Amino acid sequence: MDIYGYLLHGFQIALLPENLLLAVIGAFIGTIVGLLPGLGPINGVALLLPFAFAMGLPPESALILLAAVYLGCEYGGRISAILINVPGDAAAIMSTLDGYPLAKQGKAGIALSLSAVSSFTGSLIATLGIVFFAPLLAKWAIVFGPAEYFVLMVFALTCLSGLISDQPVKTGVSALIGLFIATIGVDAVTGVYRFTFGSVNLSDGIQFTTIVIGFFSISEILIMLEQTTAGQKALEQGKRSLFNFKEYMFTLGSTLRSSLLGFIVGILPGAGATIASAMAYTSERKLAGKNGQFGEGDLRGIAAPEAANNASACGSFVPMLTLGVPGSGTTAVMLGALTLYNITPGPQLFTEQPDIVWGLIASLFIGNVVLLFMNIPLVGFFAKLLTIPNFILIPAIAAVSFVGVYAIHSTVFDLVLMVVLGIFGYILRKLNFPLSALILGYVLGELMESSLRRALSISHGNIAILFDGPITKVLWLLAGLMIVLPLFRYFRNRQTSTPT
Repeated sequence: MDIYGYLLHGFQIALLPENLLLAVIGAFIGTIVGLLPGLGPINGVALLLPFAFAMGLPPESALILLAAVYLGCEYGGRISAILINVPGDAAAIMSTLDGYPLAKQGKAGIALSLSAVSSFTGSLIATLGIVFFAPLLAKWAIVFGPAEYFVLMVFALTCLSGLISDQPVKTGVSALIGLFIATIGVDAVTGVYRFTFGSVNLSDGIQFTTIVIGFFSISEILIMLEQTTAGQKALEQGKRSLFNFKEYMFTLGSTLRSSLLGFIVGILPGAGATIASAMAYTSERKLAGKNGQFGEGDLRGIAAPEAANNASACGSFVPMLTLGVPGSGTTAVMLGALTLYNITPGPQLFTEQPDIVWGLIASLFIGNVVLLFMNIPLVGFFAKLLTIPNFILIPAIAAVSFVGVYAIHSTVFDLVLMVVLGIFGYILRKLNFPLSALILGYVLGELMESSLRRALSISHGNIAILFDGPITKVLWLLAGLMIVLPLFRYFRNRQTSTPT
């Protein structure tokens, strides 16, 4: 049987009434979970996994349900990022940069609908990539070792210079603060307590949920309180809740480029959608040059990270299915689902368990279509949430924030820490320090440290391993260019603006 025959067989499985119903339920649950700040797809899939197993679902049906939850969470996290500037997960951080400014301009509906279509396009392209190129790409991805991943994280970190190009110093400081926060807690290798200040509550570090809700949600509440006392009213929204054809064509190139980039990053085990969306946003901002309005409400600033994020999410299934290596934290949970069913992932899975593999691939197509038709009609409803008066909206956001953080460790310490981080985030925002760079620094910091530790362990402490391979050399060169080029443009602009 050829690829088309297998894919047709997969659709026959995915379109069974019970599996189609599971895809719809999963997409809906995922969207709701994604809406809640800090939960994200990992928690969404982890919550549903025991239920899927307890219900006695066959493995292909369980994976279809979990994949639909995964895709739903990816879209749901963008809704809160656009409407209230609070990303649902780390990969949604980039969507706040232009999504929230668009919402403040009365274009929340346009941003949400464009986000849905860009996400759909990215997922569609990535799923086609899985169908035709999965085994080949998996062999390429496996050559990335710990050293290559460390340099990739360094390169991703240098891409932050493209986020706030007119304030490179503040962007760098924000990223360094994020890197510092990532080091708090017990060192996993030596057992040394780092920057815990004698507090046992900090021994496990600061959870991502506490950080993202504190810096984004609590600081946003303080901003809204400031606006309310100043007499500013709720945001008025325009009459249009959908983008038009001209706006779609304006963003199409960004969507296609970012989809390909996101898919390539997604197949790298552990790279994740956060890096994909950051690299896509940075690339499109640099391509736009002076013609772009990135950071002020550029539609390409929504289309690019959304397409890359969802393409990366689908691409992460490639190493999981072909190598048995999770491509992301969420696919690691799904890998656990396979082990619960005594199924060993790897190259033999395509021949020994075609129902599971091709049913899952077909369900990615179906799940994305379900999400598109489910969420586009709700765009107008979501956009109207911004017209709710602040005296109602502020307590609602605060309640969700406190419940979300308390649900992680059930300690008052986390709530106090969240408020402290929120006040700190408010101060940083007033001083125009980009919080997105801080959060990305935190996320990348954890990945950088673990990759560096593994690389040095392999080389017995010889740092030459970080510079030996051809991939690392290329990535170091790109990272250097990402630092040098913005500085060159900065000094060139200063020279041209200085009167002679």
